[in-house]
Amino acid sequence: MPKRIAPLTDTKVRTVKPTAKPQKFFDGGGLFLLVTPTGGKLWNLKYRIDGKENRIALGAYPDVSLAEARQKRDQARVLLAKGVAPSDTRKAQKAADTQETETFEIIAREWYAKFSPSWSASHAKTTIRRLEIFVFPWLGARQIKTITAPELLAALRRIEAKGALETAHRAKQVCGQVFRYAVATVRAERDPSGDLRGAIPPASGKHMATITDPKEIAGLLRSIDDYRGSIVTRCALQLAPLVFVRPGELRQAEWSEFNLETAEWRIPAEKMKAGVLYIIPLSRQALDVLHEIHPLTGNERYVFPSPRTGSRPMSSNGILSALRRMGYAKEEMSGHGFRSMASTLLNEQGWNRDAIERQLAHAERNSVRAAYNYAEFMPERKKMMQAWANYLDGIKAGAKIIPIRSVG
Repeated sequence: MPKRIAPLTDTKVRTVKPTAKPQKFFDGGGLFLLVTPTGGKLWNLKYRIDGKENRIALGAYPDVSLAEARQKRDQARVLLAKGVAPSDTRKAQKAADTQETETFEIIAREWYAKFSPSWSASHAKTTIRRLEIFVFPWLGARQIKTITAPELLAALRRIEAKGALETAHRAKQVCGQVFRYAVATVRAERDPSGDLRGAIPPASGKHMATITDPKEIAGLLRSIDDYRGSIVTRCALQLAPLVFVRPGELRQAEWSEFNLETAEWRIPAEKMKAGVLYIIPLSRQALDVLHEIHPLTGNERYVFPSPRTGSRPMSSNGILSALRRMGYAKEEMSGHGFRSMASTLLNEQGWNRDAIERQLAHAERNSVRAAYNYAEFMPERKKMMQAWANYLDGIKAGAKIIPIRSVG
């Protein structure tokens, strides 16, 4: 049986002496007293939300007594039972202590605490980050019912000036949700964001946005693993960076094209842009994704079928919509971006450029040569695809970023 933690006593808290190293004395329910080497006695509360451990400070002894610390612990656990992080409430309360109570920031954090538990972790993080960076510094302390459309536009113009048009549109949408929540809770009369239709230029859709910084790629991969939508969409997202095919080729993948024993995906010529057979060597990680989804869709035609009918593949907007739900704006990442990501990094790491081009299935100008090149550089391509998958695993896990191709 687990060892039972004996509750602290006033005498224990008062008389405990500092040592050369910090000491923790637990009271139960996540509450503990941290005694620093300099003699400080600090109350802390450990808690878990969405499977992640967090910690907040509850004050210092003797300003906060043992009884008061326990009361704060119990109040925090009531919030946790409702799915609300105590740290979010703390931020809102801090703002309430220094400003009038119905400010934009207080209501925005209240709205966030109420609705974010149902979002993906990445979408929740991106949403609050946009507010904290682009909106709160200028509108956070303002009474929400007094904010006008021109004032909101002035804040959005600062984002537009950076060239991040998609982010400006996203920030406007989030602000609109906050204003409408304030209207619904009788703390504002209207949503001024509705007056700004057409005030910000549309974001250009010509650029196939991608991410090539390894640290940002690691964050994207972790966000994909945390995706809370359908398993079909999540598996498609997980396979995309491992095979870096075109979005249409991914969503229209058929089980008949895969040989899991030989670890190959053969897309017939009639489905390819270049009009020739396309072979994708499958890494161990890619096979793991396919084995995970096979019990769900293995008896159907498509690997990633439409949720409405198994006779059609997933929507052409499925991957894009998932990326947006995860908080990635149009100018940050696209479905096509997994190809650019792989191409950029594989070239930087010194792989044979011809092998990379062949794996990307770029059109061969010589039509006669194209008919025979589908298996070119296959041994190196197999090695490259497995090394690429290992590299992605490594940076996702937080490993030191190193070249993915060994010298010699």
